[in-house]
Amino acid sequence: MQNDIIQRRGLMLAVSSPSGAGKTTLARALLKAEPDLRMSVSATTRPKRPGETEGQDYFFVDREEFGIRINQGYFLEHAKVFDHHYGTPRGPVEAALAAGQDMLFDIDWQGTQQIQENARDDLVRLFILPPSTMELEKRLRARAQDSDEVVARRMSEASAEMSHWQEYDYVIVNQSIETTIQQARAILAAERLKRTRQMGLGEFVKTLRDQS
Repeated sequence: MQNDIIQRRGLMLAVSSPSGAGKTTLARALLKAEPDLRMSVSATTRPKRPGETEGQDYFFVDREEFGIRINQGYFLEHAKVFDHHYGTPRGPVEAALAAGQDMLFDIDWQGTQQIQENARDDLVRLFILPPSTMELEKRLRARAQDSDEVVARRMSEASAEMSHWQEYDYVIVNQSIETTIQQARAILAAERLKRTRQMGLGEFVKTLRDQS
């Protein structure tokens, strides 16, 4: 939980990986385990999948509306992935960070690069790797959401996506989701304690010194 004595600025945790490597499972687990962490809801032009809820999983918009929002500077980041567009609304994220709320981003390397350009000091970048390409394909097929053609395309893109691992602050090989969750939570704990994010630290230390 957030420190009640020293106010802290929130952080943005961007989690990226090839499709099927486990970032969505990790994201859900972190949201359940971390009360101060909230999912950033993106807008997308892709069709809604079974079980998804408008405003909770994504904001579903058509291509024309998405283009208008890009021109208006509405997005903190936006990217085209597998023929569909994704973007993060800027306003809600900036308000949350100022209030000390941490934001979780389930995004690809393109979106992470854009956030890096726009909000470097607030960003923590985590890349998830699969233990092997064989395991990656197995996980993709186990989801039973995509056709064989889509699975093949995602596998062909995986190598290019994984080539961006060096752009991230942390890298976890997801052999065990339980271990990956523990490691991600340790990263969050350390990043929250960074001196630069503890906005009330200077005043707190001043008070301590005045009392001595």
